[in-house]
Amino acid sequence: MTAVRTEEELSELAARAGRELEEAPALEILRWAADAFGPRFCVTSSMEDAVVSHLASRAMPGVDVVFLDTGYHFEETIGTRDAVDAVMDVNVITLTPRQSVAEQDAEHGPRLHDRDPDLCCALRKVEPLERGLAGYDAWATGLRRDESPTRADTPVVGWDARRRKVKVSPIARWTQDDVDAYVTEHGVLTNPLLTDGYASVGCAPCTRRVLEGEDARAGRWAGRMKTECGLHL
Repeated sequence: MTAVRTEEELSELAARAGRELEEAPALEILRWAADAFGPRFCVTSSMEDAVVSHLASRAMPGVDVVFLDTGYHFEETIGTRDAVDAVMDVNVITLTPRQSVAEQDAEHGPRLHDRDPDLCCALRKVEPLERGLAGYDAWATGLRRDESPTRADTPVVGWDARRRKVKVSPIARWTQDDVDAYVTEHGVLTNPLLTDGYASVGCAPCTRRVLEGEDARAGRWAGRMKTECGLHL
């Protein structure tokens, strides 16, 4: 049985692991998390690809994979989620916002994502994730340092002060070439949109194809100062 730890103990554990695992392979980082937290550890996935889910299934078969269904996803993203659930040794858990899109439109007006994308993300992503992570001490993400300047300092293990949990980013040091090599070697599922000009896949109304020379996140909330949905701030 996994020991119950205080927030101070979890924070100290995260700091120590961040230092000790900085140069460790991604699979080793996830094995550490599986050993440290057991069932109180989960993976989050946007279903852009299933690389971290696949890695985590090797470290901890049957691991919980948490997916946020915002109500605005591309059909390809929902299809990727269903395929991951069907073929991988993971337990996909789908979280939904408190309001349907229609209910949100009734309260805030249609196309909130155009008028106030921060509020839309808060309602449809941030709040559901915080609610869904309540039963875990640690969560894993697919963040990489090369994705954008806002992610350049991502630790492989750090402390999520907002949610008071350990945050594990096992592929933080990977490049896109590393991701592509892993996908090819292991036949990992990826979102079909990645071969259709999309370098980063979010909600359909707020995502476009990227242009040559743009970073991977340039297609998200294009034309706005916004670069993050709030999950990782």
